Amino acid sequence: QVQLVESGGGLAQPGGSLRLSCAASRNIFGIVSMAWYRQGPGKERELAAEVNSGGRTNYADSVKGRFTISGDNAKRTVYLQMDSLKPEDTAVYYCNMKCTGFGSFRAQYDYWGQGTQVTVSS
Repeated sequence: QVQLVESGGGLAQPGGSLRLSCAASRNIFGIVSMAWYRQGPGKERELAAEVNSGGRTNYADSVKGRFTISGDNAKRTVYLQMDSLKPEDTAVYYCNMKCTGFGSFRAQYDYWGQGTQVTVSS
């Protein structure tokens, strides 16, 4: 079994920073993309940031310029640097990795973390 283990969540002040980390507990093959989703109180889950195996990134408009996603495929680890935090960033953040598996070109595996709480409040 593969588990994505998240860390770095917690409480931050508005304007502060947090850095989230997520690592696969076992080796995985053919990583296609790594991403962070989030779900705020009373809201739908949304894609906050994504990076593919070539290093290209996508961000939700609400976090552009403030969040930075980066991945280390060899270490099967993804990070989310969150700066200039706002109260509306308060949410449970979920790590996601999509993989082809060994010897495949199809992204057939989809792994999720348990979620880590981020609270931004004074």
